[in-house]
Amino acid sequence: MSDTRLICTVDVVLLTLREGQLQVMLLKRDREPFDGVLALPGGYVHTDEDQSCEDAAQRVLLQKAGLQSPYLEQLASFSGPARDPRGWSVSVAYFALVAAPEHDHPGKLWLPVDRLPQLPFDHGRIVAMAVERVRSKSQYSSLPVYLCAEPFTLPQLHAIYAALLGEAINPVSFRRKMDELGMLEPVPGAKRAEGAHRPAQLYRLKDEFRRTLRLVGRGLNA
Repeated sequence: MSDTRLICTVDVVLLTLREGQLQVMLLKRDREPFDGVLALPGGYVHTDEDQSCEDAAQRVLLQKAGLQSPYLEQLASFSGPARDPRGWSVSVAYFALVAAPEHDHPGKLWLPVDRLPQLPFDHGRIVAMAVERVRSKSQYSSLPVYLCAEPFTLPQLHAIYAALLGEAINPVSFRRKMDELGMLEPVPGAKRAEGAHRPAQLYRLKDEFRRTLRLVGRGLNA
């Protein structure tokens, strides 16, 4: 019987929207294997302090990226004898969304998801799956709101949905879907001037919908 130790880790695909592009955060690894190579933030599950893999993912984000995400979701598990040079391994992967940070933590690098270098392990496959999941869910849910810094206007949120989906979204249809989702509340007395238009109402996410998704029956352009 083999006594090879099973390697159990978590990896996090942290996504944001910068300059109209969906971007992922990468860190330079500080140890072998792949020392100095850009990779997803990840780490071992600490059985003495993590109550779940989700706890481990949240800890990794805070320790390695200096961030807490308003939305974290399990993506899939990746396993096998060949994905990690150290041995047979399993990684529970998560994706997380965050509004574009005003100040970046040293060592972090944000890159467009469609222009990534070769990533170690199977991180390229993990990123591709996360991007597909986010774009798919953006068609029928409240997911993109977690990429928008509060408070925000409806035109700002509309632009984020359009950037994620890569297509124009009818403004009337968009407002109707936002009403159907019922996740937003106006900030009393708060408006923001946008170009030559009259000041727009500012909104925020209702407390009961934080860290959860709201779904609509059909896509935004249906």
